[in-house]
Amino acid sequence: MIDGQHRPDAQLLANIKSDLPALTSLADHVEGHWAEEDMVYRFWHQSFKVNGIQDLTLRIVGALEAVRPDDSDLDGWFRLIIADGTGKAFEYEHNERWIAHTRPMLEAFWHADYMLRMAVKYGRELEEAPDLLPSGWAALLCLYGIR
Repeated sequence: MIDGQHRPDAQLLANIKSDLPALTSLADHVEGHWAEEDMVYRFWHQSFKVNGIQDLTLRIVGALEAVRPDDSDLDGWFRLIIADGTGKAFEYEHNERWIAHTRPMLEAFWHADYMLRMAVKYGRELEEAPDLLPSGWAALLCLYGIR
């Protein structure tokens, strides 16, 4: 039996709480004008500047990696979504298939952003890892392979 302090969900919550100031700062930055708001506009304006969302996505993923419990890894689907939406260099030919090239970037960003927001929310709200799981906390547990 795993005691409460060694449960992966308890360790995740403790890690989130320990990094909460940095996670909150990043989440605030992401919500700012020059992050999500501008990057999504760049998609709709068909500007190559939308490619900048990849760096923001990778910053979020790095923050999520930093709080993962020992012996856990980020979910395979999450990693696939992130891989499909990052590491891309703009080429003029992308304008001909704009959505095919840029929509995965937005999808990766929004999945990463959701997990970041859930980490901040439950890092603030939870005092201990719950047995009855709110949906956002359950999603985080899935991200780290705990559920």
